[in-house]
Amino acid sequence: MYRVLFHLDMDAFYASVEQRDAPALRGQPVIVGAPPTQRGVVCAASYEARKFGVRSAMPSATAGRLCPHGVFVRPRMEYYRQESREIMRLVVDTGAVIEQMSIDEAYADVSALCQRADPDASLREAVPVARALKQRIRSERELSATIGIASNKLLAKIASDHQKPDGLTVICDRDRVQFLRPLEVRALFGVGKVTEQILRQSGIRTVGDLQDYPGDLRALVGSFGVRLKQFAFGEDDRPLELGDEIKSISGEETFLQDTEDRKVLRACLKEQAADISTRLKRRRLGAHTVQVKVRYSDFKTLTRQISVEEPLTEAGDIYRLGCVLLAREKLVSRPLRLLGLGVSNLREPGRQQLPLF
Repeated sequence: MYRVLFHLDMDAFYASVEQRDAPALRGQPVIVGAPPTQRGVVCAASYEARKFGVRSAMPSATAGRLCPHGVFVRPRMEYYRQESREIMRLVVDTGAVIEQMSIDEAYADVSALCQRADPDASLREAVPVARALKQRIRSERELSATIGIASNKLLAKIASDHQKPDGLTVICDRDRVQFLRPLEVRALFGVGKVTEQILRQSGIRTVGDLQDYPGDLRALVGSFGVRLKQFAFGEDDRPLELGDEIKSISGEETFLQDTEDRKVLRACLKEQAADISTRLKRRRLGAHTVQVKVRYSDFKTLTRQISVEEPLTEAGDIYRLGCVLLAREKLVSRPLRLLGLGVSNLREPGRQQLPLF
């Protein structure tokens, strides 16, 4: 059976839901998050706001300076989750087997629905299925989605990143090597800032450079070099992960003496954020949710969390959100026995924009 996968990505999901529910916000630079006059962060931004440089996890005050006419809207996370459930129900209704990656993103295996004489004919057969799904999401949920179609997860994700918003792109197997050549190496799964910098120092800037590289990539990026070479040619055998267990990465520290010393707590959070970032990058994942955990001398334990639309990988972003949660929830109102920081809702970080051909 030939493999046919969708990668479904909702367009500016949180902000689009707010614009749908309040027609006056349509066409406006909507910023979902705390207002700029308060200590808080951006959870999501509409495409209109992104043009000003506003992005997830940015301090709201910074977003307010970049986009002075931005309309700030408080996030409604449970409402977005309910909306996500309705959208994923529509995906399942197609007969697809799905792996939900986050609140607004999923892989869908439609191989059983789209079998023809050869792989590329099977991929083309999936186009009407994708169009019908996009139309149903638009008519029933009044939202737009972008879908990439390909024979594996790597290519389907790149296809959905290729033309947003409201896009539909197919990468046929016979075209995949040529399609990938002009893309920057960062477009490939697993290539973050550090790997990209190492490759650039060796003159490798595009996927085509990777395809043509005559040496052993393991000398540059270690054991990932073998898989990276395969990715450069559009080869990816990763299966859909159908388990529903919650994946998370976290760390915590119990202090020798209860403390509310801000310097000590900040140093603790920074160390935990750096460790979490390293572990995320090692697994080539990003996180959508950051959580802090505190325990007091009477062993009362509290946890608070915040979610953002774009995946986080950098220690600075994770640390900043941890600080925001501690301050916003007034969790350091008395000395802490324990402080913990964690991330969840993990997925592969994506590229926000690719050059159009």
